[in-house]
Amino acid sequence: MKEIRITNNEEGQRLDRFLKKYLNKANQSFIYKMLRKKNIKLNDLKAEPETILKKNDLVQLYLSDDTIDKFREKKTLKQTDIHFKVVYEDDNILIVNKPVGLSTQPDVTSSRNLIDEIKMYLDAKEQNISFTFKPAVCNRLDKNTSGLVIAAKNYDTLKQTNKAIRERRIRKFYVAKVHGIIKEDLELRDYLIKNDEKNMVKIVKETTANSKKVVTYAQPLKTENNFTWLEIEIETGRAHQIRAHLSSVGHPVAGDKKYGRKDSEKHQVLHAYKLILDGYENDLAYLNKMEIKSEINDRFTIGGGK
Repeated sequence: MKEIRITNNEEGQRLDRFLKKYLNKANQSFIYKMLRKKNIKLNDLKAEPETILKKNDLVQLYLSDDTIDKFREKKTLKQTDIHFKVVYEDDNILIVNKPVGLSTQPDVTSSRNLIDEIKMYLDAKEQNISFTFKPAVCNRLDKNTSGLVIAAKNYDTLKQTNKAIRERRIRKFYVAKVHGIIKEDLELRDYLIKNDEKNMVKIVKETTANSKKVVTYAQPLKTENNFTWLEIEIETGRAHQIRAHLSSVGHPVAGDKKYGRKDSEKHQVLHAYKLILDGYENDLAYLNKMEIKSEINDRFTIGGGK
């Protein structure tokens, strides 16, 4: 018999869904049969599949070790180097500085990605221990955009951070070097259409059936030859939003091969440099009003260069 104590990473979900994650090679009919025959119990009692798990509940599997092993695939992480830098960390949250050239999530263009590196980092610290929850990133950056990414260490942090981002309670600021001279603040309000086949977006003035609203604010910091350094805040967080939006008004990001012009920069000069956290409740309320910064000087590539 194996007992599993429910933590804050597993609470709030249905028992059958938890079991499907834990016994990830078992089909639903097997799980339902084991519950019906009381080979799987909850707190020593027969439980229905739709029962919602609470913290400190005990799930009891009256199954042999061989049976559990048969229906439980243990995934091993691919060993990889750690390329990010830790900017802030506590028991609930990890905020890292992602380098240029590293994808946030796994994709077909690279074997390296930030989420696998974060899992490796936490495994090394023995902080990646959960039956069904694995650390997850809450905001994404383009592969060649550097800067701050939030990772949740537990389910409550993931849920609250995603909610705060959806409600636009977490403010996200960038620094960019763009073509042309900008002397006044910009407030750009348009619509974005994504072409998944080309992995590109287009900015349009009028809404259409498949468009999404985009709002971008930009404040000039300084000029440099025929370029302007901007501080940018996004109200909406769409794919390629900053790059496409600035390009649409004639100020593409320097080094942007997709939406920009030819110049001497090797990579797009766009860095997510500041987060102001808000929207957290209960045990996570201490995060509210916290300001996390990674200056443009902290921008780096996987190869180690600026």
